[in-house]
Amino acid sequence: MKTDTELIMLGTGNAMAVACYNTCFALRKEEEYFLVDAGGGNGIFDRLQKADIPIGRIHHIFLTHAHTDHILGMVWMVRKIAAMMLAGKYEGTCKIYCHEEAADALVTICRLTLAGKFMKCIGESILIEKVKDGEKADVMGMPVCFFDIHSTKMKQFGFQMMVEGKQITCLGDEPFREELRSYAKDSDYLLCEAFCLDADKEIFKPYEKHHSTALDAGRLAKELNVKTLLLYHTEDSNLAERKERYTKEAMQMFDGAVLVPDDLERISIT
Repeated sequence: MKTDTELIMLGTGNAMAVACYNTCFALRKEEEYFLVDAGGGNGIFDRLQKADIPIGRIHHIFLTHAHTDHILGMVWMVRKIAAMMLAGKYEGTCKIYCHEEAADALVTICRLTLAGKFMKCIGESILIEKVKDGEKADVMGMPVCFFDIHSTKMKQFGFQMMVEGKQITCLGDEPFREELRSYAKDSDYLLCEAFCLDADKEIFKPYEKHHSTALDAGRLAKELNVKTLLLYHTEDSNLAERKERYTKEAMQMFDGAVLVPDDLERISIT
C-alpha cells in the first residue's frame, strides 16, 4: 500500500539570500518528518510553522555540513527540542545524522551558546549519530545511504533515499563529482544546487564560489539519466521570474521534468 509522502521545501536560497530562506527541506511520510538542514538562524521556526510541521513530529534530522547557512538553524532546533523534552512536550528521541566534523562543530556551538540544562539532553534524548561515507540507516522505515560529496571547501555529505519505490538523491550544495555517479545515476529525483543562471554567471561568479548554473544542472541530469531534476540553493535577485527562467535554462540540456520550487512549496513523491 502506498503512503502519503511529500517533499516540503522550507528554504531555497543560497547563504546570502534575504528574499527567501536558506536551503533546507523536510520529507514527510504520513505524520512524521525527516528534516534536512535548518538554515542560518531561528527563521527555521517560522518556516516550520508556515509549513504546518509540528516540531514534536521531527525525530530524524540530517545536517549536511557546518557552513553557517546550514548549522546555525540546527542549534536553534536543538534548543527547541531540548526545551520541549524538558517540558514533557516531545515524545521519544531525536536523532541528528551528520559526519564527524559537523557533529563536533554542532556540539561546540551548542556548548558555547546554550544553557546547561539543554546540553544535558545531548547524548541522552538528542542523539547525534556520526555517519561515515557510504553508511546506511533506517529513517522512518525508509533506507538511507549517506555519502561524502568530496567538497573542495568544507567536508559535506549528501544522501540517497528510497521513498515509495523512488530514488531520491541529494547532492548537497556543491557541483557534482564523478565519485558520486553510483549514488546519483538513474535517480527518480535529483536534488541539485544551481547558484544562478548560466546567462548571469558573469554577475554572480558561481565557479569562483564552487557552485554551478542551471544549465550545468540540466546537462548533469541528462548525463545521469534522472527523471526529475529539482534545483535549489539559488541567488534571490528575481524570485518572481526564478521558476520560469531556471526551468527554461535547465531544459535546454535536459528533457525530463524540472522543478524550481519556491519556499514552502510541497512536492508529492509519486
